[in-house]
Amino acid sequence: MTSNTADLAQIASATLAHYSARAEDFREGTRDHDVSQNIAALLRALGASDAPDATNNGKADAPSRVILDFGCGPGRDLQTFTRLGYRAIGLDGTPDFVDMARRDSGCEVWQQDFLQLALPAAYFDGIFANAALFHVPSQALPRVLSELHAALKPQGVLFCSNPRGQNQEGWHSGRYGVYHDWDTWRALMTQAGFSEIEHYYRPAGLPREQQPWLASVWRKGQI
Repeated sequence: MTSNTADLAQIASATLAHYSARAEDFREGTRDHDVSQNIAALLRALGASDAPDATNNGKADAPSRVILDFGCGPGRDLQTFTRLGYRAIGLDGTPDFVDMARRDSGCEVWQQDFLQLALPAAYFDGIFANAALFHVPSQALPRVLSELHAALKPQGVLFCSNPRGQNQEGWHSGRYGVYHDWDTWRALMTQAGFSEIEHYYRPAGLPREQQPWLASVWRKGQI
């Protein structure tokens, strides 16, 4: 799909407006979602093999490491990373979510549209993009992935989880989304300079047709 700058701006603003109108419902509906498998995958790749499981209240042995929760929403996972001993910074384009995340997590949270990022170079040890990057139109995705690549420190790690599909793109229930298959997603990540660490489907333990989520973990490499 090809869109001009105005089209991309409209996609972003309409999707953010959808979330803003349902911010409180979204927070309540996702508060108890179990993403410990995803958090553990990121921490493993960061070398925290001795870190406690993300579901408990222990402290990770990496307090100086900085993790960007990209598309942090109301801040649920910011609280988990903080509890585990990491310095967590949130980023979201929805003002209501930014306010919620700051209030509930006590973390620094940046309000930024995914299509207009302003990230510091080589700053983050890890980026946690859980159910976020699928909102980026395919035309803009190579640029956004390159910006995330540049924001990671050398050998930094990007985790991402997106609803999978057959590369459909468009509006669904008021939100814009792109539903990549594995081959397409792998090609995009590789072109952006990332090397695969692992990928898996969620929820765990179900037949593939009942696993709508594709999760993957990537290491920053040379472009």
